Amino acid sequence: MPQRGGSPAPRLAALEEEAEPGRRCAPRSHLGLREPAALEMELLPLWLCLGFHFLTMKWKNGSGMAMVASQGGCKLGDGIADCRGQNLASVPSSLPSHSQTLILDANPLKTLWNHSLQPYPLLENLSLHSCHLGLIGLDAFQGQGHLHSLALADNCLSENYKETAAALHTLPDLRRLDLSGNSLTEDMAALMLQNLSSLEAVSLARNTLMRLDDCVFEGLEHLRELDLQRNYIFEIEGGAFDGLTELRRLNLAYNNLPCIVDFGLTQLQFLNISYNALEWFLAAKEEAAFELEMLDLSHNQLLFFPLLPQCSKLHTLLLRDNNMGFYRDLYNTSSPQEMVAQFLLVDGNVTNITTVSLWEEFASSDLAALHFLDMSQNQFQYLPDGFLKKMPSLSHLNLNQNCLMMLHIREHEPLAALTELDLSHNQLSELHLAPGLTGCLKSLRLFNLSSNQLQGVPTGLFANASNITTIDMSHNQVLLCPQPAPLDRAGPPSCVDFRNMTSLRSLSLEGCGLGALQDCPFQGTALTHLDLSSNWGILNGSIAPLQDIARTLQVLSLRNVGLNSGFTELDFSGFGNLRDLDLSGNFLTSFPRFRSSLALQTLDLRRNSLTALPQRAVSEQLLRSLQTIYLSQNPYDCCGVEGWGALQHLKSVADLAMVTCNLSSKVIRVLELPGGVPQDCKWERVDMGLLYLVLILPSCLTLLVACTVIFLTFKKPLLQVIKSRCHWSSIY
Repeated sequence: MPQRGGSPAPRLAALEEEAEPGRRCAPRSHLGLREPAALEMELLPLWLCLGFHFLTMKWKNGSGMAMVASQGGCKLGDGIADCRGQNLASVPSSLPSHSQTLILDANPLKTLWNHSLQPYPLLENLSLHSCHLGLIGLDAFQGQGHLHSLALADNCLSENYKETAAALHTLPDLRRLDLSGNSLTEDMAALMLQNLSSLEAVSLARNTLMRLDDCVFEGLEHLRELDLQRNYIFEIEGGAFDGLTELRRLNLAYNNLPCIVDFGLTQLQFLNISYNALEWFLAAKEEAAFELEMLDLSHNQLLFFPLLPQCSKLHTLLLRDNNMGFYRDLYNTSSPQEMVAQFLLVDGNVTNITTVSLWEEFASSDLAALHFLDMSQNQFQYLPDGFLKKMPSLSHLNLNQNCLMMLHIREHEPLAALTELDLSHNQLSELHLAPGLTGCLKSLRLFNLSSNQLQGVPTGLFANASNITTIDMSHNQVLLCPQPAPLDRAGPPSCVDFRNMTSLRSLSLEGCGLGALQDCPFQGTALTHLDLSSNWGILNGSIAPLQDIARTLQVLSLRNVGLNSGFTELDFSGFGNLRDLDLSGNFLTSFPRFRSSLALQTLDLRRNSLTALPQRAVSEQLLRSLQTIYLSQNPYDCCGVEGWGALQHLKSVADLAMVTCNLSSKVIRVLELPGGVPQDCKWERVDMGLLYLVLILPSCLTLLVACTVIFLTFKKPLLQVIKSRCHWSSIY
């Protein structure tokens, strides 16, 4: 493969001659037989020649060793010279002259001297990131007619910005310029960008820009990308971007803009104004066609739904973390004139009044092409009539962490294109479905209703939902079908039926207050992920309700469900594909059973009542498959624990440092146990009956001897006292 900017073949040939002077590869003109040693000596130069040529071709073609060390520690290859972090005080002059990309990041250059880049006339990309540059010489870029991309981020260019500006003006074909992180003001930036009409992408991020007027970007008619994030911009004068007729991407994130009014950049496709202080966004009231496709207004202080262009191609709208709401309920609906807000816009001596409806400000916006809408973390209490009707192409709708109390899905608001719907962390107590809309969620794949106040869902909500794969209804007081006959009710709340949902793969029912599962609640499904945690007594002594999905389950969470080892059916041998099992927070006193061909990778047994692990728990089969096991927060007995010697050498016990056991009323870390059997454990292993006999027998014998001695000592006086008291007659 020929090298750009010249071929190193002559240099390589010279190196070959220097390595083996006088060597010649003579042609083989005869086939006479020679001695083996002589033949090997004759072929040795040939093999060396072929080997060196092979290495040379590998280097030339960029295969094999793509990067080779060069002078000064720089890495070279394919026209790239990478010298980052080499503690260079100046630009090296011994690099290949045909280099097209030069990376000098993280070097203490401080000054880019005149003609320091002269040895590299073919440079197209130059990166001087974090080089402590405070001065760039006037002729530093002299002769760099091919330079298209220049990165000067994180330097000190504000110190001598006039000299830097003069140097930049010598680059007539520069297309990409990165000036981020240089403490530049808007005046400095305007001077540096002056007369650089060829620029297509500019980054002024992380500077000290505060106010933009029509002089900052004057003459940049070819600019397509502009990054102004992380500045201190609080005001943008009218017409500041009017000269940027080719601008397509504008990033104003992390600034201090209070509002956007009369937005009229029709050519813009991407606009990011997140993390500002916006209270409203008002597009220009004109019928011009906007090219806007993505608008990010998240993490602001918007009070109202943004007034968007009347004609646009908007497909992504991000409104996360604002103060938005619809305010129809705050006004008397019989007085429409009181349901509007008037914005007084003062621009110099001109005063404009913009009237916006407080509850249907979206009515004039063009949302027909919208695919992704994020309205999470706001204050929406309801959705107005016709809100979803304007979004026939909507596929992702995020409304989590709002104040929704009810949601009505009406006939004229079809959700046929919706694939993801997130209504979690609201106050939903009612979910209504208009008659005849049983198949409205036919395209839905993810449905999140967690952390609400639902007691049921409309009948037929999941009917014909043939594509749904994930449902999260955790932390709602719902019932599962089938229910026992005495619990059947004629009216709401009705049970939720997941049976025969063939597409369903993940189901979360954590903290739903579910009673004991009846037979076959998941019949006809192929669930791979199931979470039944925090439903006390849901299994009721048997895992039989899970047998229908035992062969497909991969992740099962049974945390805090009241399991104990008295459950004779706590046997997971039939769960052949189970990879993750969470049994924490129960009352297990023994290890659960598993089949011989185990696929289990993660097992959580924390916060149970385990006092010992049987030897089979640390068998080779279990240890071979398990990658992570949690065993802490159990009342282990230091004298009764088996297999700890093997576990201490395993990396699979994720919380081994926190595993403790009880030894003579003391809590000891398992890792701190002595190597042998503790002395206290030796006493506990002795036959207690024999121990008691040994301790009591000497005491009894001592007492018997003492009584005998006392009796013999006081025998005669004692008998006389007894006779006198009992009036016994003496026998003579």
